This record gives sequence, C-alpha cells and structure tokens, in this order.
Amino acid sequence: MQRWKINLFVLMGGNFLVMAGMTMIMPFLSLYLQQDLGLTDRHEIGVWAGFIFAANFITSFIFQPLWGKLSDKYGRKMMLLRSGFGMSLVMVLMGFATAPWHLLALRMLNGVISGYTPAAVSLVSATTPKDRMGFAMGTLQSGGTAGTILGPFIGGLLADNFGFRPIFYITGSLMFLASVISWLLVQENFDRAAAALKKQMSVFKGLRDLMVIRQLPVLLTVTFLIQFAMLSPMPLIPLYVQDLHGTTENLAFYAGFVGSVTGISNMICAPLLGKLSDRIGATRILLVSLAGAAVMLIPQAFVGSVGQLLVFRFLLGCFMGGLIPTVNSLVRRYTPDGMESRAFGFNSSALSLGNMMGPIMGGALSGFIGIEGLFVLSGVLLFMTCIWATRALRSRSASRT
Repeated sequence: MQRWKINLFVLMGGNFLVMAGMTMIMPFLSLYLQQDLGLTDRHEIGVWAGFIFAANFITSFIFQPLWGKLSDKYGRKMMLLRSGFGMSLVMVLMGFATAPWHLLALRMLNGVISGYTPAAVSLVSATTPKDRMGFAMGTLQSGGTAGTILGPFIGGLLADNFGFRPIFYITGSLMFLASVISWLLVQENFDRAAAALKKQMSVFKGLRDLMVIRQLPVLLTVTFLIQFAMLSPMPLIPLYVQDLHGTTENLAFYAGFVGSVTGISNMICAPLLGKLSDRIGATRILLVSLAGAAVMLIPQAFVGSVGQLLVFRFLLGCFMGGLIPTVNSLVRRYTPDGMESRAFGFNSSALSLGNMMGPIMGGALSGFIGIEGLFVLSGVLLFMTCIWATRALRSRSASRT
C-alpha cells in the first residue's frame, strides 16, 4: 500500500478514537451540570454550558496558528503526539471536577494543547496527491464522524448505568490509545535540518502572505460561519430532547442517539461527497451542502417528537459531510507547498472561533428565543453564507482567470 494511504487510514483510526472520546461527554454537558454539579436554573445551565463548551475553542483559536508554525518547523507527527498525550491527561482531570468553573478552566487548558485533528489534516494533505485530496479529506473526516457516532452511544449507556464521571476516564484512555497508535504507525518524511535552515517568519507574517491568495480569506470565513451556525444550538439539544421525550427514563441514551444519528449520515456521505468533489469540483459540493444543511436545520424547530427530530438530524448529517472536508480540500488546493500547516492552522483557528462564538451566543440567546429560535437562526445564517460564498468564490475564480 502506498505510504499516503497508510498514513490516511491510520490517522482515520486515530481520529475515530479521539472523537469517540470527545463526544462521550460533550453531548450531555448540560445534563452533567444539572445532575452532578448542582445547577438548577435552565437559563443558568444554558449560559454555563455555552461558555464551558466554547472555552476549549477560545484558547484553541489563539494557539492553533502557533502550533501550525511549529509543525512546519519540527514536523506534523510531533504535533500529533504533543496534542494527543496532553489531551488524554486533561480529560482524566475533568472527571474530578466539583464545580462548573473547574470544567471551564480545564476546557481552556485542553484548547491550549489541542490539535490532533488539524495536525492529522495537515499531515494527510502534505502526503496525498492533489487529485486525490477530496477522497482523502472525506475519508479522514469519516473516521472522526464514526467516533462521534459511537461516542454518544457508549456515553449514554455508561451515563445511565454509572453516571457521567467514568466517561471522562474512558475519554482520556481513548485519546492515549490514539496517540500510541499514531506514534508507532504514522511515518512522515520530514527533514528537520532543512526546515531549521529556512527563514522563520512570524505568525502574522505568515497570515499576511496567505491572505493575499484571494480564495483563502473566503474559505476561512466560510469555516467560521459553518461552525457558528452548527454549534449555536448544540449545548441545549439534550434539554430539547428532554422536553420532547417527556420523561427522564433513558434520557441520556436518547440525547446521545440524537447526537449520533447526524454522525451516521455524515460518516456515510463524507467519503462519497469527497470522491464526487474530485470529479465535479469541490466548490459545487460546498455550495450545495451549505444550502442543504440550511434546509434541514429550520424544521428541527417545529418537530413534535424525538423521532421527527432524528429524521431531520440524519438528513442534516448528509449535507454536513460536504462542508468542512470540502473546505479543507479547497484550502490545500490554493495553498503553496510548504505552507500547508500554517494554512490549516489558521483554518483551525477560524473553526475554533466559530465553535467558541456559536455556543456562547446560543446560550445567551436561548433565554429569549429558545432553542427553536436558534435552529431557525442557524438555518437562515447558512442560507446567507451559501449566497455570499457563491458570489465570492465565483468572482475570485473569474478574476484569477
């Protein structure tokens, strides 16, 4: 098997383990605050859940460009191991939290050292032929998505039987395992001596050099808007499921199922849409996926049962499979060789900024418009993003020719 394929499938497996660990507890964060940490007011729970969920991305937004710069200097594999082993320790410590601010501080620390997935994306993009980039990005995404499927399922079963705290210990163990696998099996042809001889530029100089490539500012903005819209209602979905379900019996399982069903369709569709993007163009897939995701978000505000919510969440995942992987493929296409890690670092910062602002704004607005209003707002935002991206990317392509 070609080396780029070996790296791809090993990192797909590592991405699976990392995301399985991450999603075991995150879908139940509001329930954890309610049942284990003593919060009772629903608006207070929404605000805390939004800030805790976003805290990881606040510090990640700041530090990802730095890790991208160091990745170009010391190698992507080193960044994989730094992130994986560090996050495994922090996750275990979260199991000992006794107050909301403990989780907040640890999530911020986790964001400082995070970066397994961006490093994996950067390593795969640097070793994959450009004409197979859509397939590689979709396949890598499917590994993480498969983890998001099993994570909430396993987490829901554990939470119903043993409580939430053991999930953190399992999460840390899975991340440690992913790091060991990457350490043993991933290979990178990285000449550290040659990289050390290259003139090192500052993070801001690297950003300026990349932003003159006219497509990249558009793609970074699209990444931010996608994550902002998708994550705005996320911390409150367990409470929404609680209202629809009408009882606390097996509540964590149903909340996990709602989170997982989007991942199921995402896992199925991401590689298929990646292959299709290699044939008809990544830009077309991105625009269709933006419009389709918008259409599937709005009806979630008007469902009357958990079953109806599951249908629309499944269909939403089909279109989500064509969003971030396609953006990653386009970022690689327009980035000069040797600057891939920096470009993906900045794109990861844009993603983290959306992940940060979405839950914060969603938690703040939930007291006024409810989660139903957040679904509608997110759908409208994705429609507007689709219209703007259509004009921006096409105008830049025309100006390039």
